[in-house]
Amino acid sequence: MEPKFKCVLLKISGEGLAGADKNGIDVGVVTKLALQIKKLHQAGVRMGIVVGGGNFFRGAKNAGEMMDRSVADQIGMLATVMNAMALKSALEGQAVPVRVFSGISVPQVCDNYTFRNATEAWLDGNVLIFAGGTGSPYFTTDTGAALRAIEMHCEVLMKATQVDGVYDSDPRTNPQAKRYDTITFSEVLAKHLNVLDMTAVSMAEAADLPVMIFSLNGENSIVNAVYGKEKCTIIKKQ
Repeated sequence: MEPKFKCVLLKISGEGLAGADKNGIDVGVVTKLALQIKKLHQAGVRMGIVVGGGNFFRGAKNAGEMMDRSVADQIGMLATVMNAMALKSALEGQAVPVRVFSGISVPQVCDNYTFRNATEAWLDGNVLIFAGGTGSPYFTTDTGAALRAIEMHCEVLMKATQVDGVYDSDPRTNPQAKRYDTITFSEVLAKHLNVLDMTAVSMAEAADLPVMIFSLNGENSIVNAVYGKEKCTIIKKQ
């Protein structure tokens, strides 16, 4: 069976690397993620990955009277670099060629992001991990993921979450919540469905980039999503 998508950008939250504790990095969880990414790489799928940093620090949430929002966001961006390096190490342990490109300058540990260098590494067959968000405060990693997906001409932006799609209300608190198989960007914006940062939604809509929302929790969920076998919601234009 051929993958449904051959060029994807996967967005994983920081919590997705943390396991049950929701804090720090769970080596077992990261290793399992690396094994799934290896399967897809071996199947010829070109993959970019954006990792969040919420398992260490959330800029918008942790900003307050004692810390400027810009500083808080910079700390959050550094947290994504730590997560990216952990995932890179796990992929190297599986003999997967991988490069990390950061939107903020940390040259001792990874490459600074430039479109030219990232494209060259992409065409050389590397899995690319994008850290540091957009490199600027006040932008979420969702927006960074949409930006990198558009720049790399991906077929789909895949956001792995704790739920298996977009619902009309929170399924964790409302057992009657309705899941959408497909929904338009306009509906997501009009109904204020907070499954993706609104800036990221607008960017994806303008670029005609479909967004898949699926659960990270299932066995081989990333592989199944790329093959079109995972329960999900697709956000797209009309």
